[in-house]
Amino acid sequence: MQIQNKINSCLKEGEKGERHKGIRKIISSNEIIQGHINKAIHNFNAIFVFKREGFSDWSASASFYCLYHALLALITKKGFQSRNQSCTFALIEQMINTKEIPLTIEELNEIYDKDVTENLENSTKILDIRENMQYSIKTSLNELEFKKLTEKTKSLLDKIRKIVEE
Repeated sequence: MQIQNKINSCLKEGEKGERHKGIRKIISSNEIIQGHINKAIHNFNAIFVFKREGFSDWSASASFYCLYHALLALITKKGFQSRNQSCTFALIEQMINTKEIPLTIEELNEIYDKDVTENLENSTKILDIRENMQYSIKTSLNELEFKKLTEKTKSLLDKIRKIVEE
């Protein structure tokens, strides 16, 4: 589906106001933006708590949701609310393509790459790592996996926060 068609579909779904459906235009709120940034930081810190307590498989989910909340802060700043991950990613992709935000497609693809459809268990994309850890029987990340995940998460979080705070 073309990105604009996806966004139009998401906007139409968002009009219904149903749970986990679509996106909608809103008046940007500094309180909500800051709330998403705070949640992103909270989730970033949880990455290390989970590992320390022996639950590094949950660190992958914390990593993903750290970055997802940072992206929600970014779209809130631009006057949107999202109730659907694929809609959020489509909106961010469009904002990148139209140069509305100084994020790159490559950076977005580090979080979620819609073109990765095979060999997901070996994917280095954060969403794929989260899904692999969530749905597999694996209960921990090895040290190298954990290090790469946290470095990538920190780098992307810092960049998105900088964009949000501009």
